[in-house]
Amino acid sequence: MKLFHNSIFAAALTALAVTLPSTAAAEIYKGETAGVGDPVHAMFVAFSNQAAKADVEIQVNAGQTLTKSMLKGAKGEIDFFSSVPSLVNLMAGQKRMYENVEGAAELSGNLRAILGFKAGAYHPVTLSGSGIESWEDIKGKTVFTGPPAGSASATSEALIKIITGYEAGKDYKAVRLSWGEGYTALADGKIDMMVRPAEVGSANIERYGLSGEFRILSIPEAVLDSEPMQALFGRPGRGMLKFDGGVYKGQLTSGEITALGFTQFVGTRAGMDEEVVYKATKAFWENLEEVHATAFFLKAVTPETAFTSVNVPLHPGAARYYMEAGIEIPDAIKP
Repeated sequence: MKLFHNSIFAAALTALAVTLPSTAAAEIYKGETAGVGDPVHAMFVAFSNQAAKADVEIQVNAGQTLTKSMLKGAKGEIDFFSSVPSLVNLMAGQKRMYENVEGAAELSGNLRAILGFKAGAYHPVTLSGSGIESWEDIKGKTVFTGPPAGSASATSEALIKIITGYEAGKDYKAVRLSWGEGYTALADGKIDMMVRPAEVGSANIERYGLSGEFRILSIPEAVLDSEPMQALFGRPGRGMLKFDGGVYKGQLTSGEITALGFTQFVGTRAGMDEEVVYKATKAFWENLEEVHATAFFLKAVTPETAFTSVNVPLHPGAARYYMEAGIEIPDAIKP
């Protein structure tokens, strides 16, 4: 009887010895995205959750500034990240926030794409009683335009200038805070308006209508065809988007709202293992129904939209999946 117990114990030790090395060898990949409640965050988490089904474990660090995340990805400091198409050209040209980053142009060559998607629209939001009912009413007011280090603030201020001719710091006070602080500042009456990129139907925008009324300013039809506005719509990751103002309870602009739309893509670095990216990409697309159930705006994510605004080469692992699935890859982004 004693020998029987010893043999069981020995077998258990053998099994443990076999399983321990594989557990220890399991790699956790670093990922960065925007804050909770942002459409970019929702997409990145959906991608990470599906990748986990293929044993690609991505540790998601949320609430990050994407300008910095893309740079960290290009340097090989993180593995997966949310990417902004407009920032690719800025990094490659060593402009604006990348102006003083040594080797930014060369580093931009390390950016690779997995899939693109339509993220949402810029929402110019003002509460009832703010005195702002049209774009011209912004004059002399305080407007939150975006975070200090991001690209959204520059885009918001460009949008306001094209429509009104107003300049930040001269005709109105532009406030740059974190996204969370922007939401709170508007709710507390510390600012008069907030320009916030968000998915259409955003719960964070909707909350202003739960206890009162608010207004989303629509881009005037008179400026839609102007050269500056068309140039803004034509920037990488930008475009015109229209939606029904009634999608939000308590929203005062009736009918269709014309907005500046934005698109983004899930990115990785050039040096990422091909097999890892292939498995993550395949798992995402093969579990698309579950992705669609994650958030309303993600229902628009389909194989036909996979390369939306992608302006860097696909990672070979992602390209391998698309080729196997019979999804045609545009020549401009083939590895």
